[in-house]
Amino acid sequence: MRFRRAHRRPHVRNGSRLFATYAAASLVPVVALGALTLHSYREDAAEQGRAQGLAQAAVIAEMAVAPALSNEGYIGSAGLADGLTAEQATSMREATEQAIFRGSVLRLRVRSFTGRVLFSDDGSTTGGVPVADPDFQAATAGESRAEVIGTEVIRVLQPLVANASGQSVGVLELYLPYATIADRFHSQVSRTWWRIGGGLAALYLVLAMLAWWTTRSLSRYAARQEYQATHDALTGLPNRAAFRARTEQVLAAAVRDGGTGAVVLVDLNRFKEVNDTLGHHAGDELLRTVAQRMSAAIGPADVLARIGGDEFAMLLPGRTATEAVALLREVRDRVSDELVLEGVPLSIEAAFGVAVYPEHGTDVQELKQRADFAMYQGKRGASDIVVHSGSDAAHPHQWLVVQAELRHALERDELVLHYQPKVTLPGGEVCGVEALVRWQHPQRGLLPPGEFLPAAEHSGLIVPLTEWVLRRALTDQVGWTATGQEWTLSVNVSARNLEVPGFPRLVTDLLAETGTAPDRLILEVTETALAADTDEVARAVAELGGGGIGISVDDFGTGYTSLSHLRGLPITEIKIDRAFVADVARDSQSQAIVRSVIELAHGLGSRATAEGVETAEVRRWLAEAGCDEAQGYLFGRPVPWPQISVTAHAEPEGANR
Repeated sequence: MRFRRAHRRPHVRNGSRLFATYAAASLVPVVALGALTLHSYREDAAEQGRAQGLAQAAVIAEMAVAPALSNEGYIGSAGLADGLTAEQATSMREATEQAIFRGSVLRLRVRSFTGRVLFSDDGSTTGGVPVADPDFQAATAGESRAEVIGTEVIRVLQPLVANASGQSVGVLELYLPYATIADRFHSQVSRTWWRIGGGLAALYLVLAMLAWWTTRSLSRYAARQEYQATHDALTGLPNRAAFRARTEQVLAAAVRDGGTGAVVLVDLNRFKEVNDTLGHHAGDELLRTVAQRMSAAIGPADVLARIGGDEFAMLLPGRTATEAVALLREVRDRVSDELVLEGVPLSIEAAFGVAVYPEHGTDVQELKQRADFAMYQGKRGASDIVVHSGSDAAHPHQWLVVQAELRHALERDELVLHYQPKVTLPGGEVCGVEALVRWQHPQRGLLPPGEFLPAAEHSGLIVPLTEWVLRRALTDQVGWTATGQEWTLSVNVSARNLEVPGFPRLVTDLLAETGTAPDRLILEVTETALAADTDEVARAVAELGGGGIGISVDDFGTGYTSLSHLRGLPITEIKIDRAFVADVARDSQSQAIVRSVIELAHGLGSRATAEGVETAEVRRWLAEAGCDEAQGYLFGRPVPWPQISVTAHAEPEGANR
């Protein structure tokens, strides 16, 4: 869970930044709109002041100034160029005195076209707008002009018409108070601005809410997209890509700081059987349950991922191999707790492969390959939790090369068969042989099966390889039969072979092709393959045994086969693993186990065969315990069949097989 939350935090920060950016961007046009509106209102106020100033100036000019000038005499075409008479000046003063007194006019001048001040309310004869000013020039041409100066005054230049001709005779320069107009207009603007400001604020809030909702939705969508890209949709666990990225980070830190840890691959046993029998919905529920159980068992710093199908991966930083195995035992126990799917009680088993860093590497792919190889060894061997051994021969990165070369080896007939004799007890006569494949590699020489069988069994090559071994061994059996040796032939087959449709038919066809009686062929199946308990394996074993072919349980005692797996199967031989045989002459526990297996075999109507017999002492003990047959270096190493002695060797040929 900690792994998933860490991947979502950047979206929260990004969403906050996106919202702040969007909100700021939304504020800019709102503020700009408000400023533009305020500027427009100010322009409107100035225009209204100018209009009112022009109107007021026109009234003063027509109602006060023009009559005062006209009543005192005729004004010629030259206008007021000669100045005002005393009577005109007096009339002007009387006519404008009231307006000046009331404050409706701040300053008043009558000027000639040349700019001369003919009358001023304060008696001055200088000052005023320069003659070159465009407004003054317009007034002399008969056009009124008004301008707001600052926030207190409206200046108006008004043409004076003082006779019946309607011609301008001078310019009236007026300064009118603007403050009253401005105050009234500002009051109106203030009310309007509050309304507009409130509307703009509401608009901004709406935009901000939309921005918040949009960015939140985008952030959640981005988080969902990244979560889906890095997590398994079924279990909610990190997927292959996320596991790799996290593991690379941890490995880089481990290389830098000298840390240790483990990479684990997990594969469920018999998952395909659940899917095929109960349906994919039951398989999905099984995967979810397993994921929950494993998640509950690991620590907060550990990472669990589903990397495909029924495969999981774990990263266990800071753990040694021993600590990792101890944890995996707990994980295994939790996973194997019984659960009920579709009314069917199930007990799930899994194989665990462990690779430790830096001991087994510091590269993700390298560690996964080695963990995968260890897991595969667990699926076919005695233990379901296997730590990579570190053997160069087992390095998984060589598998692709081995598989490619092995295909060519089958085509070029580079494989050879050696045979190890099986003898009767206590007599020691050879009664059968076990076929063991070797590879005569053109560069590396004669290779034992451990060098190539794991790679073959991990791929589809085990199927054509087993067919080749069967065909060649049955052909060799015809050869020794012609010399008078009635030895039985034992051939190892894997669970993959038994799961291939038509495998029993292939075997019977080969028997018919070589003219071999079915009871002279024994197929050795590992205990682990039988423990898989799939329908295909059970049907194949039953069909082969029903046809008279011998079925041998190989490496018995090292796996986890229950007696229910053996019941009902046509078993003709149980082979006791060398791990119990090696010290059976001296170890009481091994003696008890071997005696139990011998009694079990006889109780099932089968033969008991001991593997790995290397001393005469062990041979005597087995014979006294009632073991039927034996094989090992005491009786002979694997060799081409013409080199096999008819009777057993008296002394061991070596200490190791």
